[in-house]
Amino acid sequence: MRKYLSSAVYTLVSILVLGSFSLACSGSKQKEITATANTPETVKKDSTNTKPADNKTILAKREVPVLCYHQIRNNIASDSKRAHDDIIAPDKFKEHMKMLADSGYHTILPDQLYNYLVYGGKLPEKPIMITFDNTDEDQFTTGNSTLKKYGFKGVYFIMTVSIGRKGRINYMTKQQIKQLADEGNTIASHTYDHKNFAQFTDEDWTTQIDAPTKKLEEITGKKVSYFAFPYGVFKSATLHKLKEHGFKAAFILSTARDENYPLYTIRRIIDPGRYTAKNLYYSINKSFNKTKS
Repeated sequence: MRKYLSSAVYTLVSILVLGSFSLACSGSKQKEITATANTPETVKKDSTNTKPADNKTILAKREVPVLCYHQIRNNIASDSKRAHDDIIAPDKFKEHMKMLADSGYHTILPDQLYNYLVYGGKLPEKPIMITFDNTDEDQFTTGNSTLKKYGFKGVYFIMTVSIGRKGRINYMTKQQIKQLADEGNTIASHTYDHKNFAQFTDEDWTTQIDAPTKKLEEITGKKVSYFAFPYGVFKSATLHKLKEHGFKAAFILSTARDENYPLYTIRRIIDPGRYTAKNLYYSINKSFNKTKS
C-alpha cells in the first residue's frame, strides 16, 4: 500500500513540477511577445557609412533632381511676364506628375537625400524630390491631391506670415499644413515674409528663422530641419549660421552650389508653366543626370 501511495505522490509531484515549468515558459513567451509588440519600431538608418562625408565627397555625388513649384493655377491678365515662370496650370501640373510616374520616378524627402549625401544611404531607382514654396493653398488642394494619386510625397516650404490669409491668392491654413505633415510630407521653412537671405540683419535670424521654425514645429508637432532661400539667393559668408540655427540642409534654385557648404546649397529647378511634360523630362536629365568629377 505504501508503495502505491509513494508512486502516486511521486507522479502527482512530477505533474505539478512539469505544469509549473510549462506555465513559466508560457508566461515567459507571452511576456516576450508582449514586449516585442509594445516596443517602438526602430528607425533604420539606411546608410553604409557612419562617418559623415566631407564636402568634396558630397559634391562628387550624382545630384538628385529637385523640382520647385509656386502657384498651381491658370494665368490671369494681371500676371506679369516674370510670374508666368512661377505659375503652372492645374491640368499641366497633373500631366507633369503623370509623366514622372509613368517614367518610373520615385519621390524622396529631405531626410533621405541628407542620408544619401552624408552617409551614402540608398535611394530608390530614379529618385526625385518635389518641392513647393510660399504656402499657396493650391499646393494643398491641387498639388497634394495629385501627388497622392501617384503615391508621391512632397516638401512644403512655408512662409509663415501668409498662413491662413485669404485674398487674390489664398494661402494654406494651420490645419492644412498639419494634415500635410500627418500624411508623411515634409514641412520646412521659407522665412517669415520672404526676405532676401543675403540682406539678413542680426535681428532677422530671430524674426525670419527662429520664430518661423518654432511656429511650424508647434503646428506640426515635428522638428523643422530644412530651409529654402527666398528667390534662391544666398550669401556664402552666413551659410554656416543655418547649421547653428538647427537646419541640416538648405535649398537654392538653379545656380551653382557653394563648394564649402554643399548641404546648404542643394540645387532645384523651377518647372515653368510653359513647359510640356516632354520639356520637363528633358530639363531634368540635362540639369541633374551628371556626375561631378
